[in-house]
Amino acid sequence: MPTYAYEAMNSAGKTQKGSVEASSSEEAIQRIKAQGYFPTAVREQKIKGKSAAQTDDSKKKKKKKKKGDLSINIGGVGQKQLTLFTRQLSTLQDAGLPLLRSLQILEAQQKPGKLKSILGDVCEDVEAGTTLSDAMAKHPKAFDRLYCKMVNAGEIGGVLDVILQRLANFMEKAQRLRRRIIGAMIYPIVVICVAVLIVTGIMVFVIPKFQEIFADFEVAIPALTLWLVDTSAWVAGTRSDDQVIPGWVWILFGPVLVFFFFKLIRKTGPGRAVTDVVRIKIPVLGNLIKKTSVARFTRTLGTLISAGVPILEAIMITRDTSGNYVYEKALTKVHDSIREGETFAGPLREAKVCDSIVVNMIDVGEETGDLDVMLMKIADNYEEEVDVAVQSLLSLLEPLLVVVLGVVIGTIVLALFLPLVAMIDSVSGGM
Repeated sequence: MPTYAYEAMNSAGKTQKGSVEASSSEEAIQRIKAQGYFPTAVREQKIKGKSAAQTDDSKKKKKKKKKGDLSINIGGVGQKQLTLFTRQLSTLQDAGLPLLRSLQILEAQQKPGKLKSILGDVCEDVEAGTTLSDAMAKHPKAFDRLYCKMVNAGEIGGVLDVILQRLANFMEKAQRLRRRIIGAMIYPIVVICVAVLIVTGIMVFVIPKFQEIFADFEVAIPALTLWLVDTSAWVAGTRSDDQVIPGWVWILFGPVLVFFFFKLIRKTGPGRAVTDVVRIKIPVLGNLIKKTSVARFTRTLGTLISAGVPILEAIMITRDTSGNYVYEKALTKVHDSIREGETFAGPLREAKVCDSIVVNMIDVGEETGDLDVMLMKIADNYEEEVDVAVQSLLSLLEPLLVVVLGVVIGTIVLALFLPLVAMIDSVSGGM
């Protein structure tokens, strides 16, 4: 009979370790609970002495995999691809298929790539007796900590199909929210890029032609026109001073350099903290970032708690996946508060990172014992607010872009026509 090693918590909340003999993991969990413990991790112990036939068989499988797997694994696993895999695995588990068979089916239908290679390794580990969560934890670039902990909770509770469905729903909603924000930003970004290219083209090719005309007529050039001509020379790289790099290079590649510089700053702890604080202070955009962060951490925490993950561990996972230093700091205070026997809502109220309605709903959830339900309601509400905020921001950007472009084009036209008016006056005066 197989032997299962386990980690569990006793009635005092202390961690206990041991092993039991059982015919299956479900029976092992029942035996552990019968001892008065709450299991947190159960895995089958591997047999040290394998027969020569089993060893040869495993070697043959590995060789076969190496010969057949000619895929080039570049990059990571896309969120869309991982979400689809999670939904398909939950469907197969709900249909009653064995876990290993489900994984093999999904691995076989994957296109050559990173996920196919990872699923092949996961299938081997599960076939060798490793739990699904432990097998997935070996590939953190595909299955993050949140993913593995939820799968582990589903294995312990014997409700893996339900947990996978919740996880798929969670990932789909997160992806939908991300698509909304990115989709709304595409229009203004495209307009800005096209406008910059057009103005740069005018500066490089059109303004120098007018400068030649002004020089031929020898008219007094207004200050605005001189500034435009000087700017055009800087953009085209034809200024008389020691200009090394043309201005159009800075215009085209400057945003890329700023982006990489921003990413480099965020690699450091202090830089990440400062940039996150500054981002939520930006007018209009900061409010959108706050709502997105609240929707993200409440849905993550609600999903983990409803999956059966212990609340202290769920808070730490949520903190590590919140994506914003301000909310990481607040959730750390929440974790310390709950560990000391205090409330969830108190530290959030003191941190002032959430609206009062969020804190009050969490407070009510604690009192009624429906914290996960309240967190999900907050997430749904804030995702709707994010959608409205994105649309409002887009509505604000459209007229703002029109005004800015009108001022830029109007300035160029005015600067070009002022010398023409002087030329016409001088010609009519000479007649």
